Amino acid sequence: MEKLNWGIIGLGRIAESFSEAFLDIKNAKLLAVSSKDKFKLNKFKNLYNIENKFLFENYEDLINCSEVDIVYIALPNSLHYYWVIKSIENKKNTLVEKPATLKLSEIKDINNNLINKDIFFGEAFMYRYLPQIKEVINILKNHEIGNIFSMKSCFGMNLITKKKFFFLNKKKRINPEDRKFNKQLGGGCIYDLGCYPSSFSLMISSIIDENRFGNFNIINASKEIGETGIDINSSAELVFENGFNSKIYSSFKKNLGSLSIIKGDKGTVILNDTWKGNNLNIKFNNKNDKLINFDNNKNIYSYQIETISKNLINGIKKISHPGMSFRETILNTKIIESWLNE
Repeated sequence: MEKLNWGIIGLGRIAESFSEAFLDIKNAKLLAVSSKDKFKLNKFKNLYNIENKFLFENYEDLINCSEVDIVYIALPNSLHYYWVIKSIENKKNTLVEKPATLKLSEIKDINNNLINKDIFFGEAFMYRYLPQIKEVINILKNHEIGNIFSMKSCFGMNLITKKKFFFLNKKKRINPEDRKFNKQLGGGCIYDLGCYPSSFSLMISSIIDENRFGNFNIINASKEIGETGIDINSSAELVFENGFNSKIYSSFKKNLGSLSIIKGDKGTVILNDTWKGNNLNIKFNNKNDKLINFDNNKNIYSYQIETISKNLINGIKKISHPGMSFRETILNTKIIESWLNE
């Protein structure tokens, strides 16, 4: 079987989880990695049998490597825009970790740079490729819960406090250099977690109305700022022109989990673990409820890598649904920027 050769720029935690997926995939190979940290380069070399000539200390050297078919950019958020542009300039297929950019002006500039270039570009929302999400799409398109009118979607975990004796909470020591808490690196719970429920809201809105799903207002936006100047607890409501409303939540302060609840006039779809894939609960108004189980043995990033690799091997450069379309990336960046500025 033909394999697509991948290269990864930035070898942090996400890159580690992403790389493990290649062990489950037959149509893709992790060929090259790049990091300024020699320890990380050697670690990836040993784990994934990467040849020395494909270990790069300079990011641009990996982008320029002719044997790399696609680059996955897993750097801190603030570096995404610069290295996406570099990759596009070198006519390299590119998948960038979410959020694609920190500013609406940056993603629009990326769009301009992609004009007349026959290359793939995608924002890495891996949850969209999971079997669970494809089933949700089928349920909604088949009107099993009727007309969809609202949703609630959360992504939050407590990174601020820890439990001590007698159930008392103690504040954790925050490392200001940690990318999640560093404003200059694009930290904050909205950039890190909130972009998931906002992107999911866009996907559901597009199922309701493919043409008007991008027309929305943001109301009731709130955010709490932490000691390092980034948002640590945030919420907002998206009101779409097509009649769909979505309440979205993100937090570094509260264990909100990964719950999403989609409501229709005939029933409700409940995703208890929206971003990693799990069982679906469907509660109907006038008939028995339904539980759909999914096998979670496969690496959650493998579905994304496998689909993109298959498309590129077949010469398909445009991202396929339900992957994050470029229009959705622009709209999601607009939501995030507006949410932060409210």
